[in-house]
Amino acid sequence: MALAEIPLCVWRKRSQSFVFRGQTLRYWTAGQGEPLLLIHGFPTASWDWHYLWQPLAQRYRVIACDMLGFGDSAKPANHEYSLLEQADLQQALLAHLNIEQPVHVMAHDYGDSVAQELLARHYESRAQIASCVFLNGGLFPETHRPVLMQKLLLSPLGWMIGRAFSRDGLVKSFRQIFGPQTRPSESEMDDFWSLVESHRGPRIMHKLIAYIPERREQRDRWVTAMQRNDVPLRVIDGEVDPISGAHMVERYRELIPDADTVLLPGIGHYPQIEAPCQVLKHYLSFRDQLLFPPRKVACS
Repeated sequence: MALAEIPLCVWRKRSQSFVFRGQTLRYWTAGQGEPLLLIHGFPTASWDWHYLWQPLAQRYRVIACDMLGFGDSAKPANHEYSLLEQADLQQALLAHLNIEQPVHVMAHDYGDSVAQELLARHYESRAQIASCVFLNGGLFPETHRPVLMQKLLLSPLGWMIGRAFSRDGLVKSFRQIFGPQTRPSESEMDDFWSLVESHRGPRIMHKLIAYIPERREQRDRWVTAMQRNDVPLRVIDGEVDPISGAHMVERYRELIPDADTVLLPGIGHYPQIEAPCQVLKHYLSFRDQLLFPPRKVACS
């Protein structure tokens, strides 16, 4: 059965705001129970989670924000954007909501890197993470395959490329990374573009893309944290994603002990949009395993 969408106009009306280091950020929260932090990817926003929002809110207290430089949050032009600062932002939001208990995390794309930073901080006693699920993202710089637009934004002409970025450019990029049978409709593309364009977003895209070299800088620290194996982890990954698909999952299985991975056939880079029912099923089964781990039978 298909999950009901939340139209972007409705989603926006439900937002709240808080101030982080002088900048106004938009956030959403719903439900009760254990806190579940949802962290979106590049270049989109928290609306990416709208299909999963209500089903998850029936079981957990779900929390999401448009990170600095994304969606309807502030997009300051004279700012050096950093994944580490975005992790600070997530922790500030949890503090704003008076959440002191360990949080569960589900992240996607750029958000995977923010989640990796939070996981590293957990082992440094600077955050409390109960579990983490990664959707398609560049968990390992050596397996990340950026699309042409990302390469251009990283170039010396990135500032000009960003300013010229248009809805057509977004459509071309999304055609490359979505599954062949699960591409967004024209209406969905209008909504994605509305979030990118909000607050003159294209003019800072070359600054946001600095996350790619930053991932390389933090790679060993983040991978070491994932290898600790004390916090339960799962990867739910769209198999045909050219950026972070099956090849990334293969590397994950090589590097992470007892790797818990799910590959979604025919699905691309945005599984929570392309196959939300499957993502929900595999996420809830992961959480159920935390409550009711498989029994180990002793043999004599």
